[in-house]
Amino acid sequence: MKSLEANLLRMSLKGDQRAFAELVGMYQDKLYHMAYRMLYNRQEAEDVVQETFLRVYKNMERYDESQKFSTWIYRIATNLSIDRLRKRKPSYSLDAESNDHEGLDGYSMIPSDDRTPESELVLSETQRTIHQAIETLPPKYKSVMVLRYLQDMSLQEIGEVLDMPVTTVKTRVHRGREFLRKRLEHKL
Repeated sequence: MKSLEANLLRMSLKGDQRAFAELVGMYQDKLYHMAYRMLYNRQEAEDVVQETFLRVYKNMERYDESQKFSTWIYRIATNLSIDRLRKRKPSYSLDAESNDHEGLDGYSMIPSDDRTPESELVLSETQRTIHQAIETLPPKYKSVMVLRYLQDMSLQEIGEVLDMPVTTVKTRVHRGREFLRKRLEHKL
């Protein structure tokens, strides 16, 4: 184990609470954003992050030193998010109103000099439409699409996080894009 994360994990195993707190600080925002993009619910995303760190803490001794720490922790968070998606009842509708800008990230809310109120409205509606389409993806495609396009992970990294061959990741990305294209072609 050579990485900073691995050293912090080793120190945590010896009882150093500050080392574990530093690990939490390094990953909590990244994991929250990933979980939120999969679940589109702040409370659930926070719960996933908390559960992820509980599992990391309980299973520190099981960490495989040959893996990157980031791969291990993202796999835990992704699996917890997928579990929550599977447990959801399909009682929501694509026409359901979203809470104040729910589903939009902070970057989309920052106005630039060349945006007009009209272009902001179109952008906001387009993003909402895309996020609603992503919400309808089956979990196996949704997890891959979120990691690929919203977390900017490579196909190799996604394969490591989800513990699947890169060829499977490519197939799911392709099928996820096709699914979205069909959903969005009449809306955009």
